[in-house]
Amino acid sequence: MGKRVLFFILTNILVMTTIIIVWSLITTYFDIGAIETGGQIDFVALGLFSLVVGFTGSFISLAMSRFIAKKMMNVKVLDPNGRLTAQERAVVEKVHRLSRAAGLMHMPEVGIYQSPEVNAFATGPSKKRSLVAVSSGLLNVMDDDAVEGVIAHEVAHVANGDMVTMTLLQGVVNTFVVFFSRLAAILVSRLVRSEMQGVVRFAAIIIFQILFSILGSIVVMAFSRYREFHADRGGADLAGRDKMAHALRSLKAHINRANVGGHNDDSAIQTMKISGKGGVAKLFSSHPDLDERIKRLEQR
Repeated sequence: MGKRVLFFILTNILVMTTIIIVWSLITTYFDIGAIETGGQIDFVALGLFSLVVGFTGSFISLAMSRFIAKKMMNVKVLDPNGRLTAQERAVVEKVHRLSRAAGLMHMPEVGIYQSPEVNAFATGPSKKRSLVAVSSGLLNVMDDDAVEGVIAHEVAHVANGDMVTMTLLQGVVNTFVVFFSRLAAILVSRLVRSEMQGVVRFAAIIIFQILFSILGSIVVMAFSRYREFHADRGGADLAGRDKMAHALRSLKAHINRANVGGHNDDSAIQTMKISGKGGVAKLFSSHPDLDERIKRLEQR
């Protein structure tokens, strides 16, 4: 999933924050949807509100994923029936062949984006509306077997329904984020004068929601790292273990090219992140270390 995971999380935070701001303004103006009456918090109302907002934000982020990925990375979508170069035709054929082997009924969109980074990603709201894209850098420096291994990994993400599964997990995380951010904001607002409580509560909701969302991303990233191992196994089933292992070793060989080309702001969309981080940063890494991925694949 890689950088696409981070992008999904950031999009989710923005969507959630927008929903909360709009809802807070509406409820304040029309005096509806109160979750606190007479100084008592209605935990049932707060829980239901958190559940609805949490999953709404998550599914909106999912629905936007393919469109935003194409725009942010300037992906050229390849028409299988159009005029393609030999290299483009080879990519389309690999994606379609591996997708059929994975049992997909609808072929993913296939794209190439211009970047010297050695990377690829898969995204989309469903198996029926998915996208697999590779960088020009990957095609230019990797041999045919390594490219097939990378594409097999991305197709495995689509076949496994990882984006939908992540959306459900993100919805659960969002629910807790909304619940505890509003609860904390209510408690903080009670520490100031009554005439300031509304402003303080509104600001506290936004601050706590962003803070708790960042903490909640630790759970999502841990899930992402687990799914990477699963996608490696799926890629090995589709392309062969030797090609999958060769792809991972090739990625490791080009690790220094992973984040070049001015795409740091677009880092959320990459699926085959070159290598995970160590230490505390590992908690916020969407991918495990490449050496660990290779080791597990070979031990399988």
